[in-house]
Amino acid sequence: MSVVQLGPTHPLNSDTRDAWLIAAYRGERPPMTPVWFMRQAGRSLPEYRSLRVGTRMLDACLTPELAAEITLQPVRRHGVDAAIFFSDIVVPLKLAGVEVQIEPGVGPVFAAPVDSPAAVEKLLADHPAEALDGALAPITEAVQRTVAALRMLPGGRDPLIGFAGAPFTLAAYLVAGRPSKDHLAARAMIHRHPDAWAALLGWCADVSGRFLRAQVLAGASAVQLFDSWAGSLPAATYERHVAPTSRTTFDAVRDLTDDAGRRVPLVHFAVGAGELYPLLDLDVDCVGVDWRTPLDDAARRIGDTAVQGNLDPALLGAPWPVLRDAIDDVLRRGESATGHVFNLGHGVPPDTDPDVLTRIVDYVHSA
Repeated sequence: MSVVQLGPTHPLNSDTRDAWLIAAYRGERPPMTPVWFMRQAGRSLPEYRSLRVGTRMLDACLTPELAAEITLQPVRRHGVDAAIFFSDIVVPLKLAGVEVQIEPGVGPVFAAPVDSPAAVEKLLADHPAEALDGALAPITEAVQRTVAALRMLPGGRDPLIGFAGAPFTLAAYLVAGRPSKDHLAARAMIHRHPDAWAALLGWCADVSGRFLRAQVLAGASAVQLFDSWAGSLPAATYERHVAPTSRTTFDAVRDLTDDAGRRVPLVHFAVGAGELYPLLDLDVDCVGVDWRTPLDDAARRIGDTAVQGNLDPALLGAPWPVLRDAIDDVLRRGESATGHVFNLGHGVPPDTDPDVLTRIVDYVHSA
């Protein structure tokens, strides 16, 4: 694979070169354990709710000044060690021309499910993945705005993490046409129409890969691929029918390096995927761990890779002594991995007291 060296002004060659988060992702042990929270930019923050009044979710994601401001809010408030790009997993699908809206209280709803070979063929014909490249200007601008603002914050070295949905999760939404509790339609299609399934997943991987690459080229210092529904799959099915396309998504940014030849850190996170941990290191730098598996156990099963996580989000409402003991346990177990980024085992619940998150950041930094 040929290497594409990022320019001298890219954060990985300047501001974030020595950031704690980047060091931990690369298997090092910085002076303090870095911490950020999945869904830290969102409904738990009153400033977010105020900013979103009258604006639909996907419109906010595709308005650069709004997306940048929402991305920055938790960094300013909590003092976390990274920003995570504010977006949604269906944004690249919408930019590719797929008709989708996020319905409040429901989630992504598509105009029509992609649940047959004919529907897959039509999707690929009507919405070629390369068409996404001409529609990424709002994403590029939002990332550039965010990176410029991060440079102005005290210290000026907080990295931006790029974001995309993994192919299986995107395909599960497309096949059902809306959220599903068991993803049965997608799981059945794997076996009923394996060729169409492979074509659909390949398209999703291409779209997600282009989405990630645009974010890195615009200034993101790491990327995280979210597979929200991978845990619904048996290990053998995941390994044969899903893992190769998630690897392909990462391949879209694997060639991007800093001026020392080190690639952009790659993070893979799958929910409810305890049985899949030995399969999740798709030549990535860090694997996210949800709250169900003790972090040291997950680290042993994953192998020689940094880990991220894994405080149970339910504990955010617990009394401080209970929460503090749980944080200590995560930090202790994280010492068994080559590197550790403290995080939740999933996203911040919308009813979380923001002051609790700030207190966690301060405590982790002092531990």
